[in-house]
Amino acid sequence: METDKAVLTGNGDDERFEQAVRLLLGGELVAFPTETVYGLGALATSEEAVRKIYRAKGRPSDNPLIAHVGTAEEVGRYAADVPATARKLMDAFWPGPLTLILKAAPGVFAPSVTAGLDTVGIRMPDHPAALGLGARG
Repeated sequence: METDKAVLTGNGDDERFEQAVRLLLGGELVAFPTETVYGLGALATSEEAVRKIYRAKGRPSDNPLIAHVGTAEEVGRYAADVPATARKLMDAFWPGPLTLILKAAPGVFAPSVTAGLDTVGIRMPDHPAALGLGARG
């Protein structure tokens, strides 16, 4: 078990956010709140980091993960096609507890994020810690 950990609470602690970003970029896991639950995050482009989530949670490898974004504009980097309907849903419900299933952009995500599917769940949580982390990532 790693000794460096970060748990974000959304209290505006910039030092803790920067620590979390460093840990994520170093392939480690970070716990952070969303508006519904605490999430366990890893860099979604790193297969090694993503596998740590599966191990830590005892999650079956055929159960895809949700990728979080800090802004709706980021979705175009991670999805191959963003239909107009998805944009309308983002405008109406993001940030918030809505996960959109979109065609994943090829070669962006670690393979285990999508569990072998050609789609990915993308969400923009409505919590200052999650949004702050996304803005720094």
